[in-house]
Amino acid sequence: MKVSLFITCLSDAIFPRVGEAMVRLLARYGVELEFPPIQTCCGQPAYNSGYWDEARTSARTIVAAFEDSDFVIAPSGSCTYMIHHYSELFKDDPVMLAKAERLRDKTYEFTQFLVQVLGVTDLGAEFRHKVTYHPSCHGSRLLGVKDEPMELLSKVQGLEFVPLPFAEDCCGFGGTFAVKMADISGAMVTEKVDHIKETEAEVLVGLDMACLMNIAGNLRYRNEPVRVMHLAELLYEGVKQA
Repeated sequence: MKVSLFITCLSDAIFPRVGEAMVRLLARYGVELEFPPIQTCCGQPAYNSGYWDEARTSARTIVAAFEDSDFVIAPSGSCTYMIHHYSELFKDDPVMLAKAERLRDKTYEFTQFLVQVLGVTDLGAEFRHKVTYHPSCHGSRLLGVKDEPMELLSKVQGLEFVPLPFAEDCCGFGGTFAVKMADISGAMVTEKVDHIKETEAEVLVGLDMACLMNIAGNLRYRNEPVRVMHLAELLYEGVKQA
């Protein structure tokens, strides 16, 4: 079985520790992640901005990078769901459409793969902190990733989980939205951080570093001592401590 890591731009350039955590966690279950070096951006920024020709260029590279993979795993619901849009990008190209649909069907967000494919919910992790969880929009609303992270968190020994008020409200990032409508974006993330403060959590965890980066920036701006982590990071740290 050939399982490949789709690292995504933010994790590759800014948060490589997330990819490292995924690799080390999955190795515990006999999954050796391969890394096709030609992978690039999934094309989402171009797609969302209306530059569909440029998005197709990125999409073709992604399709080629993972064509021989049996499974593709990404640490981002947003980038994972962008692959679902490839069917729209290639609707007039039967050959590419078929390849894009095969890629879509074998691509999973990290927690989806752990729970749905490997059947793993208890990694034997220990993390004795008060934790709250932000469900990113693409992962929860479009991919339907809701139960998987909750199952994984519920099995972590010593973890005190506190529900986040209005958890499903968007954090305000939205990629180019944060640039085009900065005032609205800023108001949204400020409200999100207000709710995080209500929980009195020590740690905020999520599945998408784009959203977590946005929230972490607001927390730092307000000098709030909340640690922000991708779920893969939390689980890997918990496994090392157990």
